[in-house]
Amino acid sequence: MSQPIKNAAEHIASLKDGRSVYLDGTKVDDVTTHPAFANAVQSAANLYEFQSRPENVEMMTFESPKTGRRVNRAWQMPTTYQELVTRRKALVAWAEQSGGFMGRSPDHLASAVTGQLMGLKMFEEDDPKRAAAYWNYYETARDEDRYLTYVIINPQVDRAKAASELQDDPMMKIVDEDSEGVTVRGAKMLGTSSIMANDVFVAHLQPLRPTEADYAISFSIPMGTKGLKVLSRKSYEQHAVSEFDNPLATRYDENDALVYFDDVKVPWDLIFVHRDPEMCRRQFHDTPGHIYQNYQAQIRLSVKMKFLVGLAREICETIGTAKMPPVAEQLGRLAAEAAIIENLLYGMEANGSMHGDYYVPDRHAVYAAQTMTQGMYPQFITTMRELAGGALIMLPSSAADYSDPELSALFSAVQIAADGRTPVERVKLMKLAWDAIGSEFASRHTQYEMFYAGAQFVTRGHSFRTYDWAKAKSLVSTISDRYELAGSLAGAKQAAE
Repeated sequence: MSQPIKNAAEHIASLKDGRSVYLDGTKVDDVTTHPAFANAVQSAANLYEFQSRPENVEMMTFESPKTGRRVNRAWQMPTTYQELVTRRKALVAWAEQSGGFMGRSPDHLASAVTGQLMGLKMFEEDDPKRAAAYWNYYETARDEDRYLTYVIINPQVDRAKAASELQDDPMMKIVDEDSEGVTVRGAKMLGTSSIMANDVFVAHLQPLRPTEADYAISFSIPMGTKGLKVLSRKSYEQHAVSEFDNPLATRYDENDALVYFDDVKVPWDLIFVHRDPEMCRRQFHDTPGHIYQNYQAQIRLSVKMKFLVGLAREICETIGTAKMPPVAEQLGRLAAEAAIIENLLYGMEANGSMHGDYYVPDRHAVYAAQTMTQGMYPQFITTMRELAGGALIMLPSSAADYSDPELSALFSAVQIAADGRTPVERVKLMKLAWDAIGSEFASRHTQYEMFYAGAQFVTRGHSFRTYDWAKAKSLVSTISDRYELAGSLAGAKQAAE
């Protein structure tokens, strides 16, 4: 009999591994119970609980070809368009559990690793031992349905210099190796969701020079590995007033962290690229890896945009402006933008192609969506704030105000809703809206959506490189090749005569 589908209890138990997480100058004993992380951990665990429910098993999981255990479809390698669509529906269902506010849910890294190993042949041609290690790791991570995070860029220090040009640079690099493995030391970022993940996948997405072999390594290790230190940013969950006041921050602050490798020993069977700057690039861009990870990000973002446009409509209905022509116009634009993102997904799928045995979303459509959404998201948020106006400010300081009968009566007198909501229901909606578009948690999300795929020049560069310029230029030639200067001159002369 195969192992049961991973559920919430299994995931939470897996996080009690002695990991070294630091917050506010103190080491956290247990991330599953600490007030800075417990709710977010539970939200992540609930994704596994959702997939394990009998009514969701077929939609969310598939049978491992090795063990027969049903695991999340994010680990599935689609061989047809229909399999890709089936897989996408599972990822949408997970994103809907958080309204798209969990950017590094387990399906993100599962998609990245799965996509990279659709190019297994490339790894085998480069280094058969490292390829075998990577494939074995993939099978283990898939069959245990492990939650991965990743750190694939260097800390921002002096951006004008390469890592090797910095004196006493803090970037993670190889400092020793022997028959057992490699020792690494230094920092990587941004370990989003590392608090609640099982493993951290380490790679180097930024370009490396041929001389920078010490930095050129890719591996994955358990979060409880000795010497691995997670330096958490401020916890919005911990500083949330209450769930009523901060309904998103209390549940979905997946956290971000600087990850420091304090002489961490990585065994050879967990190393996938070793001292090879070119392979560090190729593992993302010469395989479907980069496409699959960003395709997942667009799936998640499409759900988030749908949530936000629904929230914008409810705000306007509550304050009685939804039918005003200028407001309806703005809502129509937001709805169009949300629909564009969703339908770009369908285009990526329909215009996909085969990479060996596997069906891959259209590369340029993925990068086109990223290029658009990096600028669209902050504008979307600004429009929502304009539509809400003072409604997001004239709110009780916290839910505790309602414990005072006199204050409660005053708020009930002014929090009048145009759509039939009670005064408390109006405040509840506006508190949700503020947490989505105005709070510190919301500000982090705006920053995240603008930069999770890199700066805009990076995604625009991907778009430039992958667009079908030959076809576009051929359309120009179709017109311009029909005429020449000599013919025009002859025609003009004949007309003059």
